Amino acid sequence: MVQNNRESDGEPRVYGYSRRASAVLTHFICVGFSVFIALLSRPGSSLFSWHPFFMTLAFSFFMTEAILLFSPHGSPNKGFPHKAKGRVHWILQGLCVSCAALGLAAISYNKHLNGKAHFASWHGLLGLLTVCVVALQSLAAVPLIYHSLAKGWSLAKLKRYHAASGLVTYLLGSVSLLLGLCSAWFTASIGGYAWYLSALCPAVSALVVMNQVSSAYMAKKRLQS
Repeated sequence: MVQNNRESDGEPRVYGYSRRASAVLTHFICVGFSVFIALLSRPGSSLFSWHPFFMTLAFSFFMTEAILLFSPHGSPNKGFPHKAKGRVHWILQGLCVSCAALGLAAISYNKHLNGKAHFASWHGLLGLLTVCVVALQSLAAVPLIYHSLAKGWSLAKLKRYHAASGLVTYLLGSVSLLLGLCSAWFTASIGGYAWYLSALCPAVSALVVMNQVSSAYMAKKRLQS
């Protein structure tokens, strides 16, 4: 039976293809951007070098991959059961929190050694807020694995709140990365078209993640209506 170039849920196939291409592109972006910052910062060359390295690894790589794990179009573990994906997601988020904490510790100690003010810029303030929020977000996700800890809350409601707060956390991380690209360290190293290309990386990833989360819950609404 002809489907008039539409998928089973009534969505034009071209949308499915574009979302699949966007998800695959985001995988390449989060890996490429993380490698680029690692090469630029040369972790280990100084105490400061660990800050951009760990923060990029946390929010550009681990957190992005943790969310894309549930993408219906670009998940690297598409054949895995949902429970297994949840466990891997939790591990990736744990690595994200660990790297974010190490990145925060590196810049804080570096400023202490150099006698500089802590969190004196929008990048510093938002970065601190983001690290705190991502740690709380990960702790709040524990009842999703051990549902008995959240008596009186349905699993569906917990997942909905987790997805919404997770999206806000991811956007905070993306804005923190963008502000980091405006720092004196980065602008002294990269300028011109290379800077704009670098800024596109967290921006494009954020748009793809926003689309994934919003589409997933819009689809659930359509099924329930």
